[in-house]
Amino acid sequence: QVQLVESGGGLVHSGGSLRLSCAASGFTFSSYAMSWYRQAPGKERELVTVIGATGNTYYIDSVKGRFTISRDNAKNTVYLQMNSLKPEDTAVYYCNARRLVDYWGQGTQVTVSS
Repeated sequence: QVQLVESGGGLVHSGGSLRLSCAASGFTFSSYAMSWYRQAPGKERELVTVIGATGNTYYIDSVKGRFTISRDNAKNTVYLQMNSLKPEDTAVYYCNARRLVDYWGQGTQVTVSS
């Protein structure tokens, strides 16, 4: 049974930091590209960052230099370190695993107050 369980969301002031975690089980984690998406109220879900099976990374422009994705294949976990948070980062953040098929977590709320 595939599971992706996000944690680490919460309320933070502008300029603050949060670290999201996504614990995976039920599939060969190390073979999958792992991503973080987010969905703000009234907006479509958008890709934030990806880390490939080989460790290569991609970030959307709005989070470059502030967010860092990493993975620990021994722990089947992907992380998202978010620094210098802005109110526009407020969203539900979802973990995604992709390799021919997509798996999704349930999401974790991140709220950044101004």
